Amino acid sequence: MKTRSHKPKSSSPQRFDLFLTFITLGLVIFGVVMIYNASVVSAHQDFGDKYYYLKNQLVSATVGLIAMGVAAKVNYHYWQKLSPLILAGAVLLLLAVFIPGLGVKAYGAQRWLNLGPINLQPSEMVKLSYIFYLSAWLSRKIKLLPFLIITGLLVGIVLLQRDMGTATIIGLVGLATYFMSGASLWQFGIILPISAVVGFIFILSSSYRMKRLFTFLDPTKDPLGSSYHINQVLIALGSGGLLGLGLGESRQKYEYLPEVTTDSIFAVIGEELGFIGAVILIVSFLFLIYRGFKIARNAPDKFGQLVAGGITSWLAFQFFVNLAAMVALIPLTGVPLPFISFGGSALVTTMVGVGILLNISKQTK
Repeated sequence: MKTRSHKPKSSSPQRFDLFLTFITLGLVIFGVVMIYNASVVSAHQDFGDKYYYLKNQLVSATVGLIAMGVAAKVNYHYWQKLSPLILAGAVLLLLAVFIPGLGVKAYGAQRWLNLGPINLQPSEMVKLSYIFYLSAWLSRKIKLLPFLIITGLLVGIVLLQRDMGTATIIGLVGLATYFMSGASLWQFGIILPISAVVGFIFILSSSYRMKRLFTFLDPTKDPLGSSYHINQVLIALGSGGLLGLGLGESRQKYEYLPEVTTDSIFAVIGEELGFIGAVILIVSFLFLIYRGFKIARNAPDKFGQLVAGGITSWLAFQFFVNLAAMVALIPLTGVPLPFISFGGSALVTTMVGVGILLNISKQTK
């Protein structure tokens, strides 16, 4: 009796993480809708065009979608080789904001570059380039002093731009990536207290940071002055109740709520869609974070693990810091809500980050 020979089946190629893809696209589309809802009044008042913010965000979302697709196709190991050059370029752009004529100062901060038809925020690019560089370096060796030097340099430059929110995110992402690289726990016993002391010193050294701290400690102290912003946020969230006032029905967007399309957009979401809508958004973000860390856990090498873990940590920290500030758990920080807040630099960079996660997911074990 003849026996049939069985050829081993060829393993099918991995696909991109479809859950991560769809949840990201869903958040971006939802963000475009909410920016239009939130910006109708301010866009008409400031630019005479109620579609001003909508059109700009649609352009940014389109560029971000193309960039995300390209990043998903490019093998993530390519970034490992270029990471020093990418970080150097990002730091040069970060320093360029101090050049008269190039740097743009707004709301007391100098963190944008005027490049003709577009304004660029280099600190958003620094987050991703820093993750590349740190992951490439920590995948080979772990040394505390060089880590502290490069992280301190980046955080210091961003602090000079009066952007403590972004500086905090960079520091947290650096610590998370360093921890994931396998660093000793005793090192964090040194880093964390020092970081806390340095952060407190920076708060005490600036009058506007001191005001934010005192506002956080007592939001009722100056409701028409330093506490105005957080009070209007809480009014918006409280007005939404369980089910919200309805899509497009926000009252706080009528020139009551500051930064209505950027830092405070979650307040409009809570007002219009209520507690239920806010919970659905939070669960969506938590699912995205879960998929990101799952990709990191299954990445084929240490560089992939650190890049995926760093990008996911970046999105997670930025999400939680924004929400914590909106519900008065921490002082207002000026950190945008990923994929939702208005801003081309932030949206495109975060979508590139997701594209890199998708590429890593296609090569997972």
